[in-house]
Amino acid sequence: MNPNSWLAPPATTSPSALMQKRPKLLSARRLQGAEGPFDLVVIGSGLAGLTAANRMARLGHRVLILEQHYNFGGLATWFKRSNGHVFDISLHGFPAGMIKTCKKYWSRDIADAIVQLERIRFDNPQFQIETTFDREDFTRILIERFRVPAETVTEFFETLRRMNFYDEDRTTTRELFERFFPGRNDVHRLLMEPIAYANGSTLDDPAITYGIVFSNFMSKGVFTFHGGTDQLIKRMKEELKKNGAVVRNYAQVERVHVGSDRHGRRVEGVRVNGVDIEARAVVSNANLWTTIFKLVGESRFDHDFVDEARQIRMNNASSQVYVGLRKDVKLPSVGDLLFTSSHPVFDTHALTALECTSRTYSFYYPELRPTVDRSSVVASINSNYEDWADMDEATYQATKERYAQEAIEGLERYVPGVSSMVEHVEVATPKTFEFFTQHHRATSFGTKFEGLKVSQDLPKQIRGLFHAGSVGIIMSGWLGAANYGVIVANEADKYLDALRRAEEDKAACDSTSTASA
Repeated sequence: MNPNSWLAPPATTSPSALMQKRPKLLSARRLQGAEGPFDLVVIGSGLAGLTAANRMARLGHRVLILEQHYNFGGLATWFKRSNGHVFDISLHGFPAGMIKTCKKYWSRDIADAIVQLERIRFDNPQFQIETTFDREDFTRILIERFRVPAETVTEFFETLRRMNFYDEDRTTTRELFERFFPGRNDVHRLLMEPIAYANGSTLDDPAITYGIVFSNFMSKGVFTFHGGTDQLIKRMKEELKKNGAVVRNYAQVERVHVGSDRHGRRVEGVRVNGVDIEARAVVSNANLWTTIFKLVGESRFDHDFVDEARQIRMNNASSQVYVGLRKDVKLPSVGDLLFTSSHPVFDTHALTALECTSRTYSFYYPELRPTVDRSSVVASINSNYEDWADMDEATYQATKERYAQEAIEGLERYVPGVSSMVEHVEVATPKTFEFFTQHHRATSFGTKFEGLKVSQDLPKQIRGLFHAGSVGIIMSGWLGAANYGVIVANEADKYLDALRRAEEDKAACDSTSTASA
């Protein structure tokens, strides 16, 4: 079948089209009504940045959010196409903990729209199963289907539950699995494959980066936002504005301004769209590497810190195939998330190989997205940036067409005749995500484990500079990003409170000196 019959013509929001428009869109006029000074500027509107901004606005700080893209949400966003198609950008699924986080730091309205995905399917040469993806069901599957002793399963889950970042356990996930399930590659696949899609973890990463995320899902299963990401971000923007935050898109931050005083280096503001805006603190929701080496510049940091930052490894990137079905088509219920692979055994390197053998299908039924009233499917594929970065144009387009064709052919196995139902198809690659997100090396999951310490040490280098995003054990998708935003907001609030008290003490001292004179 000819993939060109599926692929949509170039959209007006393609990277090449936006490249032409961007200089006109990134103008000073976008910043009207956003004059400083601000207590806090947040660079980027991923879930960590948005949650940090909302937390700070609720605490009474004057907050400005600057997003270079036309949409908010970072990788938790969406796009629209002709004929009413709407596509979410990321694998739709996060742990139940998101309900508590949204209820406490956003609104009950947002939390109440979070619903459970009940049918998670695996289909690969080693096993075919359906699960609710929680501890009770996984315990049953491991005992009955994989014949693992019950006491081993119990101890495995309890070991994960006891994992603590502060223990500094250097065990890798591979070592953890071999301890409990030696030589059981099929069990490793069941336990690891969905988490590799959730946060980019591999068997050779620290076990804690796996254990915490897996345990979060095991508590109650997988959840998503009813109505789609567009409705989630719309409600978040409404909440931010209600709390007094100033929100701007098409706002490209070029530089974080750093000054100094007798206490050392400190944040003074940002330059955005050619305009300088004063700020007492900055939270960067940009990629950690971008924050340090591009927005601030290495000359502003200690040499040892820069050396440590250069050692940080980026996580892998992603490709996605977006499939929109005709409005008159009713997609049969085949599950909510479907992890598929033709690779004979579990291999984390095969998961990211250019010759794709593994993909995860997210199914969007009208019941999940009633405002759209049509079905769509998104195929997510973990990728290596290096495989795509230097492709010539002909190879690049041919590979995209192959990805589209293979994704739909793979879908035919579960939805026979689906190719005749398709109305719109397009493919995003690491190069697409690099353009739209500006993430260093197009990473979808931030940095590897060592990035967390560098992220947390930024305020020690430059007072008032904070980072919130996907780093280290916070590589847990939507929930991890939102919770890290809260953690960073609390630190920023302490900093601003201490700054205010110091200024009040100085003013009182100056007043006393003047009176004495």
